[in-house]
Parts: sequence; structure tokens; C-alpha cells
Amino acid sequence: MLFYVKLVVFKGGVEVSVEAVKEFFKEKGYDIKIKIFEDTSTVEKAAKSLGVTPGEIAKSMLFRLKDKYIMIITAGDKKIDNKKFKDTFKTKAKMASPEEVLEVTGHPVGGVCPYGLKNPVKVYYDVSLKNYEVVYPAAGDVNAAVTIKVKDLDKIVEGKWVDVCQ
Repeated sequence: MLFYVKLVVFKGGVEVSVEAVKEFFKEKGYDIKIKIFEDTSTVEKAAKSLGVTPGEIAKSMLFRLKDKYIMIITAGDKKIDNKKFKDTFKTKAKMASPEEVLEVTGHPVGGVCPYGLKNPVKVYYDVSLKNYEVVYPAAGDVNAAVTIKVKDLDKIVEGKWVDVCQ
């Protein structure tokens, strides 16, 4: 009897990252399905694939503060305002490198989300998200997303609301 084994290698542990997100939702008791798309590697591509505006894409970014990391989630069409960031966090905005992002979150850049994190990270939600009823964060892969009601964001992952966008 012959058995054939297919070996699949995923760059940056992407399959593991999506599975961590699935497990996170399962453990928390949320029935949230991860949707896989052909190409959602940018806010614009994600919006097109999902049939929504760029603002409805919840963009998750990892920043390095002096001795810790924080994640800020904003509407996809917004940019961090450096002055507001410094006023809020008492330091300049410094985004984590792609290597740091993967090491800290377990998710690759483009797939970063506050779900199924490799390490605990304090989460902040920018008020720009409140312009929408529903947003679409990534789910551990550049081509994976979930649908979340804005009112449920900090029920799923406790965070603090801030105003740090332009």
C-alpha cells in the first residue's frame, strides 16, 4: 500500500496564523467566520474584494513604544496623526518592522489583527472606526478577513478608544 504525503510550506506560518485566529474565536465563544479572498493585501484591494469602502477596512498597526508594543486599529482610509499620537502616548509614533510584527503578533504584515495573538499586546481603537456600523479586520493572513460590528470590537478584544488619526 502506497501513501502520498503532500508537504506544504507556508511563508511566515500564515496557515498557523489563520488557525490561531479561528481558535481565538472558538475559545471566546464567537461564531465569526473567516473569509478567504484572492487578493486583499492592501486596503484598496480588500475594499474591492469585499465590495465596501476603504474606510470600512479595519487597519491594524503595531507600534513600538519605549519598552512595549501597542496595536492601533483605524479605519482603512485614515492615517496616524503624529501630533495626536505623541499627545496620547507621550512618544513619537514608531511602527514595528515586519519582522517585529510577525514575532510579536504571530501574524504577517497585511494580516495583522488583534485576534489570536502570539503575545499579549494592548489594543487601541481609533474613533475613526465609529463612522461605520460594520468593519472588516484582517484575520491572520493578507487574504483573510472577518466581519465585525463596531459596537462589538472591544467586547471581543478589550481595548481603549483613542483619537490618533488625521
